[in-house]
Amino acid sequence: MSHRAAHLLKLQAVTLKLGGHVFGPFSMTVQPGERIAVLGPSGAGKSTLLKLLAGEHVPSGGQVRLRERCLTTWSLVDLSRQRAILPQSHEVAFGLPVELVIGLGRVARMVDPDLNVIVRQAAELACARHLLPRRFDTLSGGEKARVHLARVFAQLWDIEQGLLLVDEPMAALDPGLQWQLMAAMDQFARQRGHAIFAILHDINQALQGFDRLVLIKDGRLIGDYPRRQIVLSTLAELYEVNLVSAVTEQGQTLVAPERLTVPSVDFVNDNCYHLML
Repeated sequence: MSHRAAHLLKLQAVTLKLGGHVFGPFSMTVQPGERIAVLGPSGAGKSTLLKLLAGEHVPSGGQVRLRERCLTTWSLVDLSRQRAILPQSHEVAFGLPVELVIGLGRVARMVDPDLNVIVRQAAELACARHLLPRRFDTLSGGEKARVHLARVFAQLWDIEQGLLLVDEPMAALDPGLQWQLMAAMDQFARQRGHAIFAILHDINQALQGFDRLVLIKDGRLIGDYPRRQIVLSTLAELYEVNLVSAVTEQGQTLVAPERLTVPSVDFVNDNCYHLML
């Protein structure tokens, strides 16, 4: 069944207390089909924000609303049919068959006559169809990432305007596979009007594949920009590092930390060296 709402997701002055830390307040809206990248230094609170959106944390203040309904009123079964989570870890507890791991995305459905077809189609889109005969614990890290992406595809395969929550699951993968899987995710989301809300460490992925950049620092939302309005100095301030940029022949902007000037080392033997200043 297709759902239509003014906002897919809305945060209204959301705060969270964890131990001695207070996160927030967070206020923002997510529209169907948007691609939002969350950037910030390590420990900034990005994963905490994602868990608030997923319903894993209950806000200490404010409210998270999914399809104009408070997130805490959704049952786990209904929620699993509206949003899917691609986590940092690629592991599962047991050496399950790959086909079963992908099929876990469909467990909320009491009756699922198209299960086998959807599992195979999801595996195909995630470039994982050749892995279906395998057992999950025999796979490489990159292969496990493909299988988990296929599981997420299977979960929201027949849903429109759902929500994909992505928690930096591809950072340890080689660049080619990262871009391949991100492209598959983008294709999947566009075909169904799904929004993507992704935590990223790669600034260039955010600049090239997302519509909005949400900036988090010290547990606070410090910026929410359309991608084309972000400036280099804002990102440099976020990470507290000097950044440089270059434009490719295709017009893409690439960003990297500026190389620091350090003394070079002239090794003489195993016991002493000279600094060349």
